[in-house]
Amino acid sequence: MSLRINDTAPDFTAETTEGPIHFHEWIGDGWAVLFSHPKNFTPICTTELGTMAGLEGEFRKRNVKIIGISVDPVESHRKWKADIEKATGNAVHYPMIGDRDLKVAKLYDMLPAGAGDTSEGRTPADNATVRSVFVIGPDKKIKLILTYPMTTGRNFAEILRAIDSIQLTTKYPVSTPADWKPGEDIVIAGSVSDEEATKRFGAFEAILPYLRKAKQPSG
Repeated sequence: MSLRINDTAPDFTAETTEGPIHFHEWIGDGWAVLFSHPKNFTPICTTELGTMAGLEGEFRKRNVKIIGISVDPVESHRKWKADIEKATGNAVHYPMIGDRDLKVAKLYDMLPAGAGDTSEGRTPADNATVRSVFVIGPDKKIKLILTYPMTTGRNFAEILRAIDSIQLTTKYPVSTPADWKPGEDIVIAGSVSDEEATKRFGAFEAILPYLRKAKQPSG
């Protein structure tokens, strides 16, 4: 069954480069980003894991944990770390899941049930659909799903931007418009009356009856 936004993120236990985890317990009461890769020692994935390592502090500021996954075993991940640091200058300290039996890839609908039960002999092309990002909230619900082709490196600055929006709109009855960045105007939810909007957000601009912009709330 396909996963959708607001579905509960499937729970699992797995071996990682930082030891065994129980996924929901590992997330705890914060947020998490699970991002997947078709194969170790591939060029674009190498740049991606290094980029995430360099941004780990930014995710931490937002109370977001990072965890990577590929279908290769943990021993292979540990060897790959040296290449990642050499290529990007960033050492990987976040856990990387070894999914050699394809269990997690199938659980998250990145591979079909008939894909077999081992990563051995599989090429990057065989795992091309294992290229997804899942943002998961403290309630263990999926908040965002992004899937990329193998030839297009992911934009992790966009993932941070999306997390900023999701966290803001979880806290306040607002939405964020196209290309929004933190600090820019937000859109007031339709469920909020004009009177309540003034009390909550101060002066606002009614561009259309259903499109009201105000300063981003804080605090």
